[in-house]
Amino acid sequence: MTLDEIRQLDFKDTPNWPLQAQVGAMIIAASLVFGLAYYFFFSDMLDEIDQAHNQELQLRDTFLNKKQQVANLAALRTQLAEIEKSFNVMLQQLPSKAEMDSLLTEINQAGIGRGLQFDLFRPAAEIRGEQLAELPIQIRLTGSYNDLAIFATDVGKLSRIVTLGNISLLPENAAPNNPRLVMNATARTYRALDQSEALPAKRSP
Repeated sequence: MTLDEIRQLDFKDTPNWPLQAQVGAMIIAASLVFGLAYYFFFSDMLDEIDQAHNQELQLRDTFLNKKQQVANLAALRTQLAEIEKSFNVMLQQLPSKAEMDSLLTEINQAGIGRGLQFDLFRPAAEIRGEQLAELPIQIRLTGSYNDLAIFATDVGKLSRIVTLGNISLLPENAAPNNPRLVMNATARTYRALDQSEALPAKRSP
């Protein structure tokens, strides 16, 4: 049909249109119906399908992560048991409250046994945490370099855990060829708190 023939069609008399015009009108009407149906119905369905697909991907990732965690569970339990065993061994190396005085005596004897002179041996107040208490001890010793080095080694070999930190070495005086040095240091030892002393664990906010 030509454009002029389409313009001459009477929309109030569609039953008498030529067959070609009727078929064209039906195609246009069907296209409008399907277009509106897609806009109001199928587009929402497609959005729901996309959302379901994304949710499926998220659930799949979660499942794979959980599966990997379960596969590593036995290894993690073994590792945790080893950590607890090591921690218990370390706790056994810490002095109890009743043993602290004897440990301080051992540190003092370690220096005297090497011919060192203690100019300062001052235990400070305990610093308590949730499970452990730290006892810092300010010390100052005078002796030869070799004797001071051997003393530091002996402290590391004590039956209980003692560390030396903040170490400084200075000549004893300005006399020439004087082999003696003054060592200032902080010795630290630790002990496990009794149940009555332990601080409650802090709750995360």
